[in-house]
Amino acid sequence: MIERNLGHLHRLKIVYRRDPTERPDFENHQYMFFESGTYQAYDLFKSKAKINTYRSLKWHLLVLWYLNPQKNPEEFNELAVFISEKENGFTTFSISSNALERIIHDVYMSDLDKPPTNKLRKVIFKMGSGLDKVTKLKIVGQLIGATKRIHVDDVYECMVKINDMGNKITINNVAKLLNCSPRTIHRNMCDELRREKELLNRSL
Repeated sequence: MIERNLGHLHRLKIVYRRDPTERPDFENHQYMFFESGTYQAYDLFKSKAKINTYRSLKWHLLVLWYLNPQKNPEEFNELAVFISEKENGFTTFSISSNALERIIHDVYMSDLDKPPTNKLRKVIFKMGSGLDKVTKLKIVGQLIGATKRIHVDDVYECMVKINDMGNKITINNVAKLLNCSPRTIHRNMCDELRREKELLNRSL
């Protein structure tokens, strides 16, 4: 599998991660916890799963455009081309120049005063928290499971953390993490979440 060339983004000083600006319900030096969740947390390229659809590519480019307002159209164009080229490790497919131009045009036409749609997150770990993946997974399970109100976004958050550890996602291990029954997880597994589960498991 081709590794993502994140070094190129770093050299260009591209921002692809941003913590929420709203106040969390609880915060310490390692993480922030939002009991009702937040849509303000952007953390691209953290999961091992790569961009595998035009829709996902457009969303990633829209977030990059939103997080890097200092970039002019020419600079963003170059960034979009770099992200879309399969050999740079960000996508699983090749895209024609015409199709990419249409996606870039749609991104330019978007209203950047309105943040791009995002997944709801409850636990945001801070950079340099010093926590290993196992500890992070336990914290997520304890904080989200303690709310006793399991939702689709809670299941997704746990799926990503399990994948981040390099483990296969199953209904049973998500249920165990959230301290609920497998039936509860099944109830919250929409078609989109099932596809995401398959994608994350294939990325291992």
